[in-house]
Amino acid sequence: MYPFLDWGIPIIVWLQNLGDWLTPFMETITFLGDEQFYLLILPIFVWWVDVGLGLRIGISLLLSAGINGSVKLMFGLPRPYWCSPDVKILSDGTTFGFPSGHSQNALVVWGRLAVWIRKGWATILLGLIIFFIAVSRMYLGVHYPSDVLGGWLIGGILLWALVRFDEPVRNWLGRLSVGGQISVVFAISIAILAIGSIAFFATLDRPLPLCTPAHADPHTADDFITAAGTLLGMGIGGALLLDWGEFRTNVGWPKRIGRYILGVIGLLALYLGLSAIFPSGETLIAAIFRYVRYALMGFWVMYLAPRLFNFMRLA
Repeated sequence: MYPFLDWGIPIIVWLQNLGDWLTPFMETITFLGDEQFYLLILPIFVWWVDVGLGLRIGISLLLSAGINGSVKLMFGLPRPYWCSPDVKILSDGTTFGFPSGHSQNALVVWGRLAVWIRKGWATILLGLIIFFIAVSRMYLGVHYPSDVLGGWLIGGILLWALVRFDEPVRNWLGRLSVGGQISVVFAISIAILAIGSIAFFATLDRPLPLCTPAHADPHTADDFITAAGTLLGMGIGGALLLDWGEFRTNVGWPKRIGRYILGVIGLLALYLGLSAIFPSGETLIAAIFRYVRYALMGFWVMYLAPRLFNFMRLA
């Protein structure tokens, strides 16, 4: 049905035929690229390691996720288990398949961290994580090899640009007022929304792939709205936190653990609580509330939680 995708079916079948004993391992590895994992791990960089590093990794992830959501809509390609009876259904994916968001985001996030650490062991370890996340997506039947390669291509270009222009952009932003920095963040967030919306409405009347399962709703704006909202909250919070200048990450482990417990409780309260309260679906009002919800979560991680830590004498 899709010759430029179907060449990868034998590779997926071969991976799955290695044995069911691999499934728990692959499910664990693929979790390292899930939204829920990033939700739990990224605050550690901000609250424990380095505010600037946490902000750079967070913004990198969100730019990647926003681009990925838009490109998925532009191509509108299926996932392998949708179309091939030879592929076992070991996981689920309700959005379009190309490019692989897990593969793309993993390359950007863990690649960004490897560049910051600049140690051979870290490059090898993080490189293996990037590789096995991609393999896990194929093994679980949710991505073709073409999806993985496309994700790596886009992620690699984005990672190169983020590293290449990191210092010039930081120097430029450093010369701006806090209000100017917030204006830049707002403009980037709106740009992600605009690009995603163009892709969404331009493909609104395009027929779905014939093999799309009934439960899937691949033509969705959720991914780029989530990325744009979280980026806005993180960017505003980061500008305010760095301007405040009183937050320190070099504290003892009891305080670090206390920070994480308190911070994650607040983050999950926003994630789950607002999800239960706010409207859901594909309506305009639901999209606005989704944007606000994720903006509040990003703002909590980058600013409100550190201010609370300071108040609770955990800073």
